[in-house]
Amino acid sequence: MLRFYAADEVHAALDYARLAEALAQAFAAGAQVPVRHVHCLGESDRLLLMPAWSEAALGVKLVTVMPGNGARGVGTVQAIYVLLDRATGEPLALLDGEALTLRRTAAASALAARYLAREDAQNLLVVGAGRLAPHLACAHFALRPSLRRVFVWARDPERAQTVAQWLRDQDLPARVAEHLEPAVRESHIVSCATTATAPIVHGAWIEPGTHLDLVGGFTPTMREVDEAAVARARIAVDTYAGALAEAGDLLVPLASGTIGRESIVAELAELVRGTRLGRTSAAEITLFKSVGTALEDLCAAALVVRSG
Repeated sequence: MLRFYAADEVHAALDYARLAEALAQAFAAGAQVPVRHVHCLGESDRLLLMPAWSEAALGVKLVTVMPGNGARGVGTVQAIYVLLDRATGEPLALLDGEALTLRRTAAASALAARYLAREDAQNLLVVGAGRLAPHLACAHFALRPSLRRVFVWARDPERAQTVAQWLRDQDLPARVAEHLEPAVRESHIVSCATTATAPIVHGAWIEPGTHLDLVGGFTPTMREVDEAAVARARIAVDTYAGALAEAGDLLVPLASGTIGRESIVAELAELVRGTRLGRTSAAEITLFKSVGTALEDLCAAALVVRSG
């Protein structure tokens, strides 16, 4: 019987540490993952199709992006995941797509930080106060026992305070950062989850040894850091195919010649397999750019269903 997993069921099934381990196995094993299909539905509305399949599983995420939804009192992004039987193609489950995306995105960032952040990192800064922000903080804390505090910064201080309070309610030592530059300078991991189209974090602020985790931008026109930050960093991506097609944070400095293709040294599968190195020194600045991959959705959906 086809089963629907609501958001609370998806969140309950996807413990961050357990999901990160499942993602590590999935990236190591690999799968067939076409670059996401984007269909224009008029001037601004979009339909995204994100299929992926392996020998064991098959699924697709359906995503709509409707910028006018704010005026309707509905979220801009809506999503649902369809998991199918790999052998027969029969539908097995429908899952809340937003919950799945929040959990897998946060867990993938924390997994990448395992290879790219300093082992003694203590301060985490989350830039942004959207729905993903608290999940990033929770995932990093779940995978990194060395963390001692989390700062939250957003253009809207009230939203930042809401996120910080939610994290404190989860027993995380969170507080609002009033100013971005000093918070960046003080932090060992800077995790950005914004929809910025112009850089908000600048390379001049970044101290040696910092790890930049960029997950907000997912189009060529979206940017969270400036070219100086990218030029100073050892760069890894979730997938070459996705990042080189969609990541404005990398495409702009590549186009200007600030960095070359060789500056992007690894994708997450290579870090997991050990075929490419992550951090190579304590003073190195590292950068992980994620635009999302359907491999993560497939892995997370299968884990939810296996969990019952």
